[in-house]
Amino acid sequence: MNIQIFGSSKSFDTKKAERWFKERRIKYQYIDLASKGLSPREYDAVKRKVGFEALVNTKCRAYDELYMAYITPDAQEEKLLMYPELFNAPIVRNGKEATVGYHPEIWQTWE
Repeated sequence: MNIQIFGSSKSFDTKKAERWFKERRIKYQYIDLASKGLSPREYDAVKRKVGFEALVNTKCRAYDELYMAYITPDAQEEKLLMYPELFNAPIVRNGKEATVGYHPEIWQTWE
C-alpha cells in the first residue's frame, strides 16, 4: 500500500485518519494541504474517484470570501487549485483509490 494523507493540522478528521493508520502500523505519507496543496494530476485522479462536490469545503470562510457559490464550475476548479484551504480534509489516497473525509470502512478494504 502507498497511502497519502492530504490534510490540515487543524482538522480533527485528519488527526483521526492519521491515528487510524498508525494504530494498524500502516505507513503513510502526510502532505499539508495548506502549504503544498494538490498537484493538477493528483487533483484530477482524486476528482475522478470522489467527484468535485466532495472535494470542496462549503463551510470554510474562504468559500464565502471567494464567492465560490456564484462562479462557473471551471472558475471554481481554478480557485480550488489556487486556494488549497478550500479542500475538504483529509483526502486519503492509495494508488488510484481515494476518499475524502474519515472513512475507515473503505480503508479496511484497501488492506
